[in-house]
Amino acid sequence: MRIFIYLAAILLWLFSSITVYGQLDGIPIPQPEASVDTVVKKISPDTTDYRAQMDVVDVFHKLFHNGVANRVDTGEVKSKKLRIAAVPAAGYTLQTDFAAILSANGAFYVNKEANQSTILTSFTYTARNQIILPVQTNIWTVGNKYNIVVDWRYLYFPSYTYGLGGYTKSTDGYIIDYSTIHLHQALLRQLAEDMYAGIGYNMDYYWNIKEVNPPGNKVTDFENYGFSNTEFASGFTFNFLYDTRKNSLNPQKGNFVNVIYRPNLTIFGNTASWRSLVVDLRKYIPFPASSHNVLAFWSYEWLTIDGKAPYLMLPNTGGDPYSNTGRGYIQGRFRGNNMAYIEGEYRFGITNNGLLGGVVFANAQSFTETTSNQFETIAPGWGAGLRLRLNKFSRCSVALDYGFGINGSSGLFVNLGEVF
Repeated sequence: MRIFIYLAAILLWLFSSITVYGQLDGIPIPQPEASVDTVVKKISPDTTDYRAQMDVVDVFHKLFHNGVANRVDTGEVKSKKLRIAAVPAAGYTLQTDFAAILSANGAFYVNKEANQSTILTSFTYTARNQIILPVQTNIWTVGNKYNIVVDWRYLYFPSYTYGLGGYTKSTDGYIIDYSTIHLHQALLRQLAEDMYAGIGYNMDYYWNIKEVNPPGNKVTDFENYGFSNTEFASGFTFNFLYDTRKNSLNPQKGNFVNVIYRPNLTIFGNTASWRSLVVDLRKYIPFPASSHNVLAFWSYEWLTIDGKAPYLMLPNTGGDPYSNTGRGYIQGRFRGNNMAYIEGEYRFGITNNGLLGGVVFANAQSFTETTSNQFETIAPGWGAGLRLRLNKFSRCSVALDYGFGINGSSGLFVNLGEVF
C-alpha cells in the first residue's frame, strides 16, 4: 500500500500544474474547460471542510513533512497574465495501448468577472505508433457573454474496425490505417443563466486510408459501404447547451443537455449532402441526499438524419468527443448510421476523508443495421472501478475502471475526472 501511495504522489506531481482533465481519442490528457461540442462551466466546488478531506498532495505532505495539516482553500487568484505550464504524462486504452504524452497549457482571465480562458496543446505517441496532436482554446469574454471555442487536431491513428451494425464479431476486427485533421470551432452566446446557443464550423479530412490485413475471402463492410483512400466532411454546426452542474469534473448534482445539429451540404465541398444530430443528456442525483454519493445517468444519441456520412465519421463505440461511451468494449467495436446509448453509474466514497472512492456502472449501446436501418441488437456493458482523489478542491480524481461486455470483451479504462 505504501508503494501505491508513493506512485500516486509522483503521478500527482506530474499533473500538479494542470487544473482540468479529459480525454482525446481515448488517451487521458489535460483538457481546457470546454470543447467545441460542449461548454463546461467554471469549477465552483461545494462548500466543504477541506481540513477533514484528503487528496494525494496531502498524502505526499504527510509522508515527507510529518505533522503538516491538510491543505485548505486559499482562494482563487484571477489574473490577466497568461500562466503557462508543461508536464509529461502517460495514458492507456484498449485501442492505443500505453502512450507517452507531453502537454502544455496556458490560462488567463479577461477580467475578474469572467470564467478562466485556456489554451492547450500536447503531443502523444502510443505503443501502436499512433500520433495525436491537438490545439485547443476556450476563451470567455467579459461577463461570460460569449464563449469562443476551438478544437483542432492532427492524428495518425491506425486503429481497429469491426464492420457495421450489431451482429459483427470480435474476430471480424482488422486495422484501418489513416491520417486525419479535424478543424472544429464555435461561438456561443449566453441566453440566460446556465443556457447557451451558438453556431460553429467543422471540417474533417482523412487521407492515406488503408485496410491492413482485412479478413480474407470476403468483401469488408467498409468496401461495401464505399471504400475510398480519402474522406472529407464540412459543415456549419448549430449548438444548444443547458448545464446546471457546478463542477464538470465530478458533478454532485444537476442536469446537462447538449444538442448539436450539423448539416454537411455540397456547397461546403462535400461530395454529397448529409446531416447529423447529437443529443447528449445527463442527470446527477445525490443518493443518499445528505452524502457526496451520486447516481449518474447518461443518454447519448448520435444520428445520421439523412444522406451518407463518411465511414470513419459514422457513429461508433467510443466515438464521442472524450471517447468514453461503451466501457467494456474497444473504441470502434460497433459502428452504424445511428447510435443509441444509455449508461448508469453509482459513485460512492470508500474512505471518509474522500481520498478513495468507488463506482459500479452498466451501459447498453445499439446501432442500426445497414439493410433495415433498424435497431436490432443491444450490446450491454458493466463493471466497477476505483477513484483516487488528485485534487480535493476541484474534486478531480484518477478513474480506474475495469469493464466487461458480451462475447468475452473486457479491458481497463483510465480517465482523469469522471467518465461523464
